[in-house]
Amino acid sequence: MPKRVADVMSHRVISCHPQTPIRRCARRMRENDVSALIVLDDDGYLAGILSQTDLVTLRAYRPEWEEMVAEHAMIRNVLTVTPDTPLEEACDLMARLRVHRLVVVEEDENGKHPIGVLSMTDVVREMAEGDESANA
Repeated sequence: MPKRVADVMSHRVISCHPQTPIRRCARRMRENDVSALIVLDDDGYLAGILSQTDLVTLRAYRPEWEEMVAEHAMIRNVLTVTPDTPLEEACDLMARLRVHRLVVVEEDENGKHPIGVLSMTDVVREMAEGDESANA
C-alpha cells in the first residue's frame, strides 16, 4: 500500500502568532530545534509560515528587524497537503517547487487548521528506514 503523508509527517506544530516579536520567534525556533514556525491566527487557523531563511533575510536587509513581528516576514501563501495526500505526490510538490516543508492541514469552512509538517528531513528519514533487508 502506498504511503501517505500521515505515515511520515511530524505531528508537532511549533507555532507563533502574527504579532509575535521576531526575536521571540528566533528563540522559539532554537528552543524547539525547528527551522520554521507555523503562524496561526487568533482562531488557530493557518496564517503563514516563518522560516530561518525569512529571519536571516530580515536581519540582512531590515535594520529595524528587532521592532518587527512575525507577520512582517512570514510567507502567507503556504503550500499545504492533507494527511491523506500520497507521499509521492507530496515529494513531487516539494521537489518541483524547491521547498523544504509542507504544512499538513485539515480544512473546514473557516480555513486550514495545521496538524503537522512534512519536511525534507521526514522524507529522508523514511527513505533511510526503508527495507533494511535489501542491503543484507
